[in-house]
Amino acid sequence: MTYYTPDPVPLYGPDFTADPDAVYARLRRYGHLAPVEISPGVHAYLVTDYRAALDLLHDSDTWSKDPRIWQETLPPDCPVLPMMKHRPNALFNDGDVHARYRSVITDSFSLIEPHHLRQQVAQAADVLIREFAAAGEADLVTQYARPLPLVLFNALFGMPDHYGPRLVAALAGMFETAGSESANTADADFEQYVMELIALKQKERGHDLTSWIMDHPAGLNPEEVIHQVVLTMAAGHEPTTNLISNALSRMLSNPDYYSTLSSGALTARDAINDVLRNEPPMANYSAHFPRRNVRFHGTWIQANQLVLVSYHAANTQPDGHPENTERTDGGAHLAWAAGPHACPVKQPALLIATAAIERLTSHLCDLELTVPRHQLTWRDGFSHRALAQLPARFTPITRDHAGVTPWTSPSSSTRPDATSRAKPNVSEPSAPQPA
Repeated sequence: MTYYTPDPVPLYGPDFTADPDAVYARLRRYGHLAPVEISPGVHAYLVTDYRAALDLLHDSDTWSKDPRIWQETLPPDCPVLPMMKHRPNALFNDGDVHARYRSVITDSFSLIEPHHLRQQVAQAADVLIREFAAAGEADLVTQYARPLPLVLFNALFGMPDHYGPRLVAALAGMFETAGSESANTADADFEQYVMELIALKQKERGHDLTSWIMDHPAGLNPEEVIHQVVLTMAAGHEPTTNLISNALSRMLSNPDYYSTLSSGALTARDAINDVLRNEPPMANYSAHFPRRNVRFHGTWIQANQLVLVSYHAANTQPDGHPENTERTDGGAHLAWAAGPHACPVKQPALLIATAAIERLTSHLCDLELTVPRHQLTWRDGFSHRALAQLPARFTPITRDHAGVTPWTSPSSSTRPDATSRAKPNVSEPSAPQPA
């Protein structure tokens, strides 16, 4: 038995990629939930209403994050399985199992001092900017926003600097050639990188995320350690890349942000908040499955059917945000999700994106797009709102350029202090936090 209508709306292809807002407007005609197709033959319901989304995200009695029954209905080579199948990590489990995995992530990231994280972002940014600063032009997606989180993660997880390009190449290959033989090669390269990382930390711990995950009182087994590392890197990479590039595209196409980028009325944080509310980097996700047949906001849903939340559609519904909702720090939005599975590292993610944009625009203060924003191309896919390229030009900077440059700034030559403070006793349960 199925409750789907005969014609679910595709969340992929040129129409959706070019104008997702038009597709969301069509979906709202169904009510608070709409039937969609996220890949050929893979159907789901999409929550497009803000209040309905909050109701789902906070109701763990009705809704489960465990996809195992659902994924049995899909062929083994289904293209959505790599990002949606069950794994022993915080994303795909409920209750005490989820809380155990989540505590490992939140406790480990809490050991990174914000000012040290900012230093490491600056160091990673300078490494990348030096590669294109003299050219006077760059694709700010492929040359900056996409590799920056990975150069940073390579350091945060405790790998030597020379491993950074391997991580960048592996994950870039996975995203750019999805479904191809090259993607399989890139996936194998990423797996090899993670295995070498774990082997290195088994021999010698350090002041890094991998060591803290391995030593956490939750006592993860080797398989669980690998999956927390993979989740943290993968979940941190795509949204952070899109947040940086989407915010930059808005800044470089809106004169309110700058006469020069260093003297605008609005800030990088304003652009980030604008993106989070109106163009979330992860547009549709939060996969949930009802534990039983349920009538939810006027729609009957069968047990174990896939239901996704559209952060984009919910944030931008025509009647605005719910009445009496306090709008601070950029306004009410669902870009970080909500409830027990909300983003566990919101503040570090905001710091990384803000620092990355500020570092770039401080060195290249006359950045401008080479094409109008409405002509930029976007990557296809149901889950993300992701630019394919962000071509920009600027006054070239060379090694002998006067003033502070990526070659002369302190972070380029001085390694930051250790990322950890004195390690607290994390054997006690973590204080309640959004999950």
